This record gives sequence, structure tokens and C-alpha cells, in this order.
Amino acid sequence: MRTFGVEEEFLIVDPVTRQLIPVGRAAVEERNRTLTHAPTLVDHQLTVELQQEQIETICPPQETFEGQLRAIRLGRRMADEAVSRFGGRVVALSTSPVPATPHPDTAARSEEIVRSFQLLAREQMTCGLHTHVRIEDRDEGVVVLDRIRRWLPVILALSANSPYWLGQDTGFSSYRRQVFGRWPTTGPTELYGSADAYAAHRQSLLDSGVALDPGMLYFDARLSENHPTVEIRIADMCLQPEHAAGIATTIRALVETAVREHQRGEPLMGLGTTLLQAWSWQAARVGIRGPLIDPASGRPRPAAEVVDRLLVHLRPVLDETGDRAVVEAVVADILRSGNGAARQRGAYAVRGEMADVVESAIALTHSD
Repeated sequence: MRTFGVEEEFLIVDPVTRQLIPVGRAAVEERNRTLTHAPTLVDHQLTVELQQEQIETICPPQETFEGQLRAIRLGRRMADEAVSRFGGRVVALSTSPVPATPHPDTAARSEEIVRSFQLLAREQMTCGLHTHVRIEDRDEGVVVLDRIRRWLPVILALSANSPYWLGQDTGFSSYRRQVFGRWPTTGPTELYGSADAYAAHRQSLLDSGVALDPGMLYFDARLSENHPTVEIRIADMCLQPEHAAGIATTIRALVETAVREHQRGEPLMGLGTTLLQAWSWQAARVGIRGPLIDPASGRPRPAAEVVDRLLVHLRPVLDETGDRAVVEAVVADILRSGNGAARQRGAYAVRGEMADVVESAIALTHSD
């Protein structure tokens, strides 16, 4: 069974004013100084992000949905305790519903990114859920990248959790997708065919100087630079821990299914990146409340039907790992009660106050 782990990026808010506060670096540095006093959290890591209004947790690899859910809850508790020392709470929002002026981190790399990308970097304040799934080698990883591309817009739709941008309703379910897409190295990956082709493409981008380092290859999915994993980055942050664990478990099954397709010699669907970009744009626009593009036909179908196609596609692996019931329950809850975007809009609809969106999100972020 493939292990899988998640990285979660959070916004930091003042629980009283509901405004963002720039304490990410201070919280990480203080936590690192006191790490020996929190032995149960040693396996989790806490890191800074581009803006000091953000913080990231890196959870250790897991084998089961239940283990992943525990790891996510523990990571959220760890991050929340770290920022609480500075008057903050972490919240699983992919963009800020309230107006905010980001404060870039003071690390040398962050300063270089701001110098190179100027307003784009100064405005950039988005949070995502990144899922790492173990692979045998980079050849297998490229097999995965080439075969999961057509399903990633569905993952985006299920996870969409960024309808608001600095006080405005954007009309999107995932406006993070639009903001983050301004970086030059984002979006769907090419069809590579081999690890050598992936390496050549990666090196060409680095040689161009547009991406400052490998960490800035912000594609929807990529091979990890430091671990034997494929990293799927397309998902928004999920408000609820159960949804985050369910999306990550779905991604693990998607990776395993791709490898088995390749082993059986099934033909590869050679979709162009422009087409996939359009599919993802549609998923970001409507989430699960409108038509998604059916990967089998390339035509719009009701979101529930396209999501069901994904579950049918993954069913053999989900049955084998014992994850079918929990994944189907999570997906059913998202389709019935709404993804994060729907939950945020529901909170806003009560009184028309963005502060209520933040308050509701804090509660859902730390729900048991």
C-alpha cells in the first residue's frame, strides 16, 4: 500500500477582529525553540510561507484514511497552538474573505521572489492542500503525471474553497486558481512520456531563469525534488479535516490506478495542456454547483455525474485498500452539503458579514 502525506497552508487571523495578522515567522521560530517540549508533534513540521499571514504544516506519511485524518487534525492543532502565542488562530481558507495587505516573509528567498516578481508576489496570498504519494522511481512518477491529468479538475472542484478575494465575491468557487495562475510556471503539466523528458523540461525552465529554483515549478502535479513522491498541488485547502483526508485518500487511489492502467497497457489519453487548462478553469468557476467537463467525452456534464465517474474509475483500488466507504461518504457529504466555497457563501448569507465567514471557517477548521 502506497503511503501518502499532506501539506496544508493556512491563513492566520485574529479571532476577535477576524483580520489577518502577520505572525507566521514568529510562530514558526518560537515553535522550533520549544520543540523539545512537544514530543508528540515532532513528526509534524511547521514552516513559513511567502507571506507572514500564512503558515504551513507538513504531516508525516500515512497508510490509511484514519491515520491521515489524525495527522491532519494534529497538524492543525500544532499550527493553532503555535500562532495562539501571538494572538492568532489558523484557518483553512484558500484566499482571504476580508481585506488584507500581505507582509512578505523576511527570508532571503522570499525577498528575492518579491524583487523578481514585484506586485504579483506582493499580492500573492493563497493556500493549498498538497498531497504527496509514494512512487517507486521517477519513471513511475511520470507515468502517474501523464495519466492523472484528466481527473485533476474534478479534484479541484471538490476541494474549491476560495469564493472571496479581499472582501469581494469573485463569482468563482476557487478564485485561488485564478490568482495562483498568474505565476509563469503553474497549471497542467505537459505529456512527458519518460523521466528523461520530464528532467529536460524541468531543466529548460530553470535555465530560462523565469523560475528562480525548482521550488517555483508550481504545476498542478509534479515530482518531488526531495522525496520519492509525486506531489498533487491542484486542490484548495479544505475547511473540514475529514474533507482534506478524503481528498488526499482519493488522490492516493488515483495514483495507484494510473500505475495499474500503465501496467495493463491501456492507451494514454493525450490531452493538450490548453484543453486541460480550460477544464480546470471551468472547475474553478463552478465547483460542484454547475457542469464539469467529463474526461471521457470532453463535454460538460452535471458535476455529480462526473464525480461519480471518478469514483467508478477508482473503485477497484478503493475496494482493495478498504477506503471505498469513507471516500464515498466524504464525496457524498461534499455534494450534499457543499464544498468550502458553498459553506463560506452560506455563512455570509446569514448577515452579509465577511467576519461571519471567518468565524465559521475557524470552527470548521478545528472540527472533530
